[in-house]
Amino acid sequence: MSKDYYQILGIEKGASKDDVKKAFHKLAHKYHPDKKNGDEGKFKEVNEAYQVLGDDSKRQQYDTFGSAGSGGGMGGGAGNAGGWDFTNFSGGDASGSGFAFDLGDIFGDMFGGRRGGGQTKRGRDISVDIQISFADSVFGTERQVLINKIGVCDTCDGKGAEPGTELKTCSTCNGQGKIQESRRSFLGVINVARECEACRGSGKVPEKGCKACGGHGTLKKTEEIKIKIPAGLENGEMIRLSGRGEAITGGVAGDLYVRVHVDKHAIFRREGANLLMDLKVKFSDAILGAEQKLKTLDGDLNLKIPAGISSGEFLRVRNKGVHTGPNKRGDLLIKVIVSTPTRLSRQAKKLMEELKKEGL
Repeated sequence: MSKDYYQILGIEKGASKDDVKKAFHKLAHKYHPDKKNGDEGKFKEVNEAYQVLGDDSKRQQYDTFGSAGSGGGMGGGAGNAGGWDFTNFSGGDASGSGFAFDLGDIFGDMFGGRRGGGQTKRGRDISVDIQISFADSVFGTERQVLINKIGVCDTCDGKGAEPGTELKTCSTCNGQGKIQESRRSFLGVINVARECEACRGSGKVPEKGCKACGGHGTLKKTEEIKIKIPAGLENGEMIRLSGRGEAITGGVAGDLYVRVHVDKHAIFRREGANLLMDLKVKFSDAILGAEQKLKTLDGDLNLKIPAGISSGEFLRVRNKGVHTGPNKRGDLLIKVIVSTPTRLSRQAKKLMEELKKEGL
């Protein structure tokens, strides 16, 4: 049966794309395996739901057919094994079925791999948090970060063999990469094939194991990773770097998730692609008009204040906002706040009286 991705993310079916993204960020942060109370299973489930609902075409297919790919949850596909619903039998006693084995494992082995019909093994996803300035979030930037993780051994290039030595046929599985065995189930005795642990499914083992990694092909290492932060990124958004997570022998590396935290600015605030700021203007300048030097993220700017402007009005400076694409920027919106004097000299009071007589 297909998974209810909307239920997994805790959103309604008609939720907007922005709501989908917010729900994913919240749950990914909650369940991430690196957290003290994280849950790797739920994290992967949330990520799977976002990969479908966060993509317009996949979401449309999922809403129409109940699946974002061939077979998943549809009649006759891998989801229900041609009309046989084995859902209640997976997970052993935990499912309430009373069977102490998992049919997902059995049928996965029968078809040459782990659960999912022989899917490639995948390393663990990892995450990192970085802090950037408000200006860097507007214009984009790059960061170099050092990450401790399981990576490919540089000495043997992940092969597990000492440099200069060869790989030989695995004697455990005779180079097949799999070991045949019989398992007893409620269907009777089933002949299945499981991955050979000695060669990890490759059919080859090193004549002499690599000294650096002990023949595993992977080891704990510190890696410097360059992260390109695109212009216009908002606080709390995530960047996904495919294949930059932890490595795994005989499989592909996981992904690196980068959560970006943006510092608040003392003057500017963001509203979509536009930047907003408040500007105090003297009472006389508001009446007569003036020109004022303004510091922006692009440098100094001479701002013309039109005569007769009221407090609360906005002045717009085009193309001085957030970068949203090649040669595309939002605007800088300046909210005028007219400062009303609280103390006046005798001469100023006299002049104000004259203005009052004029009806101003």
